[in-house]
Amino acid sequence: MPLCSMTIDIDDFLTTVARAVENVQVPVVDLIAVQTGDPYRILVATILSARTKDEVTARAADRLFQLADDIPSLGRLSEDSISRAIYPVGFFRSKAKYLRQLPEALQAFGNQVPESIEDLVTLPGVGRKTANLVRSVAFKKPAICVDTHVHRIMNIWEYVTTDSPFKTEMALRRQLPERHWLTVNSLLVAFGQSICRPVSPHCDICPLAGTCPQRGVTPRRIMKKPSRNNQLPYRFISWNINGIRAVEKKGFAEMLIGFDADIIALQETKAQPDQLSSELKNITGYTSYWHSAERKGYSGVAIYSRLEPLRVLTGIDEPEFDCEGRVLTLEFPTFYLMNIYFPNSGEGLKRLDFKLRFNEALLIFAARLQQEKTVILCGDFNVAHKPIDLKNPAANVKNAGFTPEERAWMDSFIAAGFVDSFRMFNQEPDQYTWWSYRFNARAKNIGWRIDYFCIDAKSRDKILAAAILQEVMGSDHCPVRLEFLA
Repeated sequence: MPLCSMTIDIDDFLTTVARAVENVQVPVVDLIAVQTGDPYRILVATILSARTKDEVTARAADRLFQLADDIPSLGRLSEDSISRAIYPVGFFRSKAKYLRQLPEALQAFGNQVPESIEDLVTLPGVGRKTANLVRSVAFKKPAICVDTHVHRIMNIWEYVTTDSPFKTEMALRRQLPERHWLTVNSLLVAFGQSICRPVSPHCDICPLAGTCPQRGVTPRRIMKKPSRNNQLPYRFISWNINGIRAVEKKGFAEMLIGFDADIIALQETKAQPDQLSSELKNITGYTSYWHSAERKGYSGVAIYSRLEPLRVLTGIDEPEFDCEGRVLTLEFPTFYLMNIYFPNSGEGLKRLDFKLRFNEALLIFAARLQQEKTVILCGDFNVAHKPIDLKNPAANVKNAGFTPEERAWMDSFIAAGFVDSFRMFNQEPDQYTWWSYRFNARAKNIGWRIDYFCIDAKSRDKILAAAILQEVMGSDHCPVRLEFLA
């Protein structure tokens, strides 16, 4: 049975949160409920909202409801028509399949959306979280919808001590006063998106500061404006997107603008310039730079920059590696930024020797630049350095990304005078940047930390903050962020 603390005054906490988020935009499902009160629309919007930002869900739901404003009209749409209407919500093909099956499944309930949890979970694409949300929002019946925000925040508050959303739901059913059941999800979603964020929570402006137990929390670092020339720190993002044309369909341009970063370095673009849309090449406020592999649909790196570089260096002057489009370096007045997609050792470690040769050549190249000015290296290193950097180290010692040879090279890289910026600020386990698409690994946080920002040791004091942005979806990797004072 989950342990329960209940040392906080939950009524006071939730009342305080309600005041703090009263001007925050309500979740899209709640908005649809207020606007329509239609259980059908609420159910469909809830299905669409899984693993998808609210603004994307809202637009997709509106397009779909223009085609199918009730259950019978949804039944007349093809799966392909539904897919086109709801794209680019996360897992849109699976959701289109579920929605195509929904009218037939609802026949068992008289072509009406059922009210009970037991009936709702029999519908295609509906799990306990969706069922609880529909029951509470559409029918105003007692239910506790526990998403990642509710699970995370209730554990931060130590109101429950659980290790899964399901266990959190069961614990809250026992101890949370029923008067809070209908509102707790929308309150904590808004609170989790605005203040108590999954990464770098804004504890400095939280109205619960001083009373919140802050269990497992690493608050954001508050960066003070430097006095030197009144210069503000730069913000850099690195992200393996696993195919830029695929992530474009998931709202990449909007995500890029949302990062509000000075430089955004991408790996595994899997595209050549003539395959890119003009929208990808020309995002307002940024200039894009590309180094693609000669082989189509493979490897490749890119950088979007607000800063104008002095020089663009493509590759590392090693044809064996440069043909795969793995390194792109921009030179600025006080620093180099190297964007790197390290090779994967491959199944059966068939490319381990190739990777180790690349590693050594890359280190020689970086060390040469290091003699001139600060060097920042970022990207997918394809190695978890220490056992803390992956969920199951013992089971992976012979697997690509955690072999003794790869980890030994990472040791030598650090010894050569480079610093892992994230570990300057965070020594906690369970901090990952890549999850397999299989076995629901991301939801279970069974992952690896293989994406890094590193800097030459003599410049480490220029690093003001480093973070992993686990909440950002769209790839099997998540972005990493660096705050840097040039």
